[in-house]
Amino acid sequence: MASVGPSAASTQPALPSGPAVFKTIPYAFILPEIICGTWVWILVAATSVSLPLLQGWVMYVSLTSCLISLLLLLSYLLGLHRNSENWKVLDSLYHGATAILYMSAAVLQANATINSEFSTNGPPNYQLNCAASFFAFLTTFLYILHAFSIYYQ
Repeated sequence: MASVGPSAASTQPALPSGPAVFKTIPYAFILPEIICGTWVWILVAATSVSLPLLQGWVMYVSLTSCLISLLLLLSYLLGLHRNSENWKVLDSLYHGATAILYMSAAVLQANATINSEFSTNGPPNYQLNCAASFFAFLTTFLYILHAFSIYYQ
């Protein structure tokens, strides 16, 4: 009689809990996503918003994503996932959808930056918009990395 090897479920890597979250790819991307996303909405809020429809969407996406990512990070730190495979699917879907939303927000912020270049508010407003655009694209990249690196574990 042949011996039975480990099941497919036991060969899957365990989801990190506690401080191991900060040492495991892709979960280590969550904190930089939160930090860069926070910079986006701080910088947009510091500008004199000349295009409220464009920058309102940027603020909504960045603030909502920041809060949901913070809740996701806390759930990993506290071990609320209980090593369920459904969390990997949830995590991948969330980060993939957020990457798409952040890309739209980054493009709109870049458009607002271009429009603010020759505004009456001068160089400080333009520089803040440039920094917000940079962090929006950086955050988009982090969300894309997170969403795709789940498949390469």
